[in-house]
Amino acid sequence: MKLQVMLAEFIGTFALIFVGVGAIAADWVVRQGAGSPNLVGIALAHGLTLSVMISALGAISGGQFNPAVSLGLLVGGKLNPKAAAGCVIAQCLGAIVAAATIKMILPSEVLLQINMGTPGLGEGISIPAGILLEAILTFFLITVVIGTAVDARAPKVGGLFIGLTVALDILIGGPFTGAAMNPARHLGPALMGGGLSQSAIYWAGPLIGGAFAGALYRFAFDEKK
Repeated sequence: MKLQVMLAEFIGTFALIFVGVGAIAADWVVRQGAGSPNLVGIALAHGLTLSVMISALGAISGGQFNPAVSLGLLVGGKLNPKAAAGCVIAQCLGAIVAAATIKMILPSEVLLQINMGTPGLGEGISIPAGILLEAILTFFLITVVIGTAVDARAPKVGGLFIGLTVALDILIGGPFTGAAMNPARHLGPALMGGGLSQSAIYWAGPLIGGAFAGALYRFAFDEKK
């Protein structure tokens, strides 16, 4: 595993968590806590961050920035186990450092109001339903990752469509699970004050969805050698 690959994964994941949590905090400040969150704005913040960071760093590491993506690529035969493990470590570290940095910069009372921007289950959503929704949303994401950025037959516009997929997934799932689609997106903010009680949901759901997408693409869609 090359250091530059891990550094790229660290930076990309750092950006996603830093902007994602920051956008949720900024939305709360603008609203002063009144009314509903600006779901479209938050979705675009996450999607645009991924689009630009994948475009900037994809040539170095593939622009994964998500343990579920790394697992999907591993299961799909696009990444070896050593590289996948190194990427996941870098992603988790990037998420933790980003959340810690946000905590140092933004007012503590704002972060308290938004629970550090940590994804969580919405009212009336059970744990199994949350896992299933996260799995489905992540399946969409990893399918788009492989189909637009990894497959040699793909058009070279992966960053754009991956970012758009994250945005549309948040528009669907944001009110119900936070639409993390990414264990690192939950891990960093949760460790910095959001709480780890729902961590199993945000590891199980995305990893199941990512693995299924990788396997399906490998055995159903890949060109046969």
